[in-house]
Amino acid sequence: MRLRALPLSALCASIVSAQTSYHNPASACSSIASSFHYPDVTVNFAHYLPAGTNISLDQTGVLASCGRPSQVVSVDICRVAMFVKTSAVSNITLEAWLPTNWTGRFLSTGNGGLSGCIQYEDVAYGADFGFATVGANSGHNGTRGTAFYENGEVVADFSYRSVHTGVLVGKALTKAYYEKDFKKSYYLGCSTGGRQGFKEVQDFPEDFDGVVLGAPALAFNNLSSWSGSFLLKTGPTNSSTWLNPAEWALVHADILTQCDGIDGVMDGIIEDPQLCAYTPANLLCSPSNTTSTACLSSAQVATVRQVFEPYYGENGSLIFPRMQPGSELSDAFIYYTGQPFPYTTDWMRYAILNDTTWNASELNSYYAALASERNPADISTWKGDLSAFQKKGGKILHYHGQADSIITSANSPRYYEHVAETMGLPPRDLDEFYRFFRIGGMDHCAGGVGAWQIGQTLASTANATLDAQHNVLLRMVEWVEEGGAPETVTGVKFVNDTASLGVDFVRNHCKYPLRNFCKDPANYRSPGAWECVQ
Repeated sequence: MRLRALPLSALCASIVSAQTSYHNPASACSSIASSFHYPDVTVNFAHYLPAGTNISLDQTGVLASCGRPSQVVSVDICRVAMFVKTSAVSNITLEAWLPTNWTGRFLSTGNGGLSGCIQYEDVAYGADFGFATVGANSGHNGTRGTAFYENGEVVADFSYRSVHTGVLVGKALTKAYYEKDFKKSYYLGCSTGGRQGFKEVQDFPEDFDGVVLGAPALAFNNLSSWSGSFLLKTGPTNSSTWLNPAEWALVHADILTQCDGIDGVMDGIIEDPQLCAYTPANLLCSPSNTTSTACLSSAQVATVRQVFEPYYGENGSLIFPRMQPGSELSDAFIYYTGQPFPYTTDWMRYAILNDTTWNASELNSYYAALASERNPADISTWKGDLSAFQKKGGKILHYHGQADSIITSANSPRYYEHVAETMGLPPRDLDEFYRFFRIGGMDHCAGGVGAWQIGQTLASTANATLDAQHNVLLRMVEWVEEGGAPETVTGVKFVNDTASLGVDFVRNHCKYPLRNFCKDPANYRSPGAWECVQ
């Protein structure tokens, strides 16, 4: 199958409605810095930037950890940077990118990890499609959580207030700049951004008409404890229980041997890891084999078993579901390194305990329970009643990669089912406003061996086509404004993830609780070879 890849500007013109070209955008942008007034907001600057501008971003101090030295602007915009006080001891940095060819739509973006980094690539993505787009730093700068120390207001910004405040200010700025109100409001975020979006749906249902939420960091406190638990399972690098990356590659190959064919074809992708009841017994070295690099010791096999088990507390309650099989090649360099996971350490030290001396080796079920109980600023984001969002006509498109190396894909169906049970709605009724798609072979938010390019990020614009079916953001616009909810999400895998090398394969990803099954293994690279089954 050949996709019609187009310049993004040509694509936008073909799928967005009634763009408004501002009469004198440069002049309007210059004047907005002094004319816009909103409580607790200071406009730092407003710059008109023509298409093609490469913005050099601040990379000094902690901002260097954000890893975003520059961002190219693909369309003419007014870039407005603001300082917004959120309390007497907290504030956010907020940016709005206001495109000259505005569609009348508003878009907010989220963050990732514990970071206080504006995700400029997402802001640019929204502006490219004609959205008046905002992004904020979640109340602190850099990728670590030290700013949470003894400051619950900064934690509140990170939990919910940064996004919600950015929406309120951003909508007011949009109306002031274009001299007319927006028509529809949208959200795009993944990981922490996915959690922030669900927080909006749960607590501020009027903020958005449609949200696209990927790999959400729901049950956040428990997720943080689970992330730190892998050090306790693998041990440090000098322990007999630890596996190096080559040994995890053995595990990965064994997992594929046992589970890859469950979906009907051996293609290196486990479409539904929930069906994979993996056992590492086959990798155990025989008693006489003490030097082989093609098997594991009994201590290492025990580690593998523990890694793929749910994380339970002392009273038997579930802290977090198991890591799905299939992500171990990546996790050998993320969770299974024999080193503390920095986000767990930061969250426990600075947000839960306010104790800078706490060590990751101290993590146990007591601390996990304490974090869950304290739940600062209700960051858990686990409310199951979404009826207010449903009643106002809001739509949710939730996706999660099935080879996620950061947030196990098992957590998303758990939340979906929590919503179904809380609201008393089976999937056929939830479908009215909430649809969840499992993306086979996708890693965390992007990347992986599967057809992961679904239009969720700026990096996936190489997959841009005239068909919104290939772009989850445009598909959400279509669902909200024209009706017709998505039955599948279509993804593309380019050869070596490089569009210029051509398409490797295309695959339709199924709406939960359906799963993907290959009915024509000989043609598994074709989307028609697959079907969604119970």
